[in-house]
Amino acid sequence: MTAMTPTRTEPDLSFLLDHTSHVLRTQMSAALAEIGLTARMHCVLVHALEEERTQIQLAEIGDMDKTTMVVTVDALEKAGLAERRPSTTDRRARIIAVTEEGARIAGQSQKIVDRVHREALAALPEGEREVLLRALNRLVNDGLAAPAENPRPARRARQPKK
Repeated sequence: MTAMTPTRTEPDLSFLLDHTSHVLRTQMSAALAEIGLTARMHCVLVHALEEERTQIQLAEIGDMDKTTMVVTVDALEKAGLAERRPSTTDRRARIIAVTEEGARIAGQSQKIVDRVHREALAALPEGEREVLLRALNRLVNDGLAAPAENPRPARRARQPKK
């Protein structure tokens, strides 16, 4: 450290959250790859099973842009796990419907996701797990609930190509 380095007065929350999020995403990606899914495919399957949802609604839930969502649904259709169908409530809209096989795979993928989360939290003593989850939920629902308006939005880190 040089004399010109500014003194940090707070923990580097950005680094802590970014690093743990990145590592968790890589672990999740590797675990879901065992059954041929991506985290995005899992997200679409699970949320499409909850209720009738359009591709746009699912993209918003999964924080995906239009192109990424189309590619994800195309992959689910190709695998026979989901299909685009007309909505039962709005004949102008098309929904993403999960097939029987897709529902079966979603059950498997949810078990995998739960396992990855459980294993990540296992690094903490039991009492600290609940504290961490309560604190993160408070941040998500209050202090960090919405991104700041910015004419130059922050970009998410690129994921390496396989």
